[in-house]
Amino acid sequence: MRFVLFYVGSIQVMQIRGSIPLLWEQIVDLSYKPRLRIIGQERTPRVVECHFQDILQGYGETIAVDLTDQRGDEGQLRAAFPVEMQKLPNVRYISFDFHHVCGSANFNNLEILYDQLSEEFEKQGYFLIDAEGNILLEQKGIIRTNCIDCLDRTNVTQSYLAQKTLNLRLQGAGILTSTECISVLSEDYGKFRTLWAEHGDEISLEYTGTYALKGDLVRYGKQTLAGIIKDGMSASSRYYLNNFQDGIWQPNALDLVSGHYTVSRSNPSPFQVKTIRISLIASALLTGGLTLTSFTIQQAGRNAQQYMSSMLWAGVTAGMVALVKANGRQLCSRPRLCGLL
Repeated sequence: MRFVLFYVGSIQVMQIRGSIPLLWEQIVDLSYKPRLRIIGQERTPRVVECHFQDILQGYGETIAVDLTDQRGDEGQLRAAFPVEMQKLPNVRYISFDFHHVCGSANFNNLEILYDQLSEEFEKQGYFLIDAEGNILLEQKGIIRTNCIDCLDRTNVTQSYLAQKTLNLRLQGAGILTSTECISVLSEDYGKFRTLWAEHGDEISLEYTGTYALKGDLVRYGKQTLAGIIKDGMSASSRYYLNNFQDGIWQPNALDLVSGHYTVSRSNPSPFQVKTIRISLIASALLTGGLTLTSFTIQQAGRNAQQYMSSMLWAGVTAGMVALVKANGRQLCSRPRLCGLL
């Protein structure tokens, strides 16, 4: 976050985001939320320690804000993360169940989180330079926020903390009184919200290929009908990309960048291997089964034979659905360079 006061200097306040630094996986299997599994537990302490040592060396005093759910699959990470954080005395860990406390629209309940970290957050200060580029103040510390994918909940929370910072700086500059906030400056407040909403969209587009969810909470401070429709479309797109597109490109790119896969001229390219899109065959069979079932149901009232035909096709379709569900992992797109663990 960066803004200019009276064109005589610049104030900057930094926040960071990142995935939970445990070793865990979610393998797509056609379900909307694939099951989560923690792996490599013997290596976890070292991974967590190295990750936060890097942050401490780069930014100083660190507050780790965890927005994951207490229940469900996320609860596994929610239980394991603080156990590892207790071994790091120089990092403060704050657990905040965003979905439970804020629900789908209670954005202002983030004040509960702010009350827990406000003192340390304000002590971290900010980076200040004058018009000549001379450093007057430096930020001393950082807030690191995570949810599961570090997109939607994280963006809403970071925008809230950014707004708190903006209020403090404008109050300190005498532009606002101690009881006022940026919302009294309606034009500037609108620009601030738009900036953070578009910021969230850009990160989400890079990572998922869709716009961020909960964007209207950031842009307007509440959920709107248009926002709900947009979230539904983005969620549907994420489901499709997750199951049928990302498995090919994202893991392969990571394997290449990390050096996990080494290119060899003597071996054929994995991308030249022709693969049968089983998912297309399954989709065609399901569509055909549903179409025939619907058609025969419309004719069922005419005679017993049509009724039995409807029952037969309904049974076949139900069997196909069960078969597809049971083999979900095989129907999704998969990495071609190194495969799955």
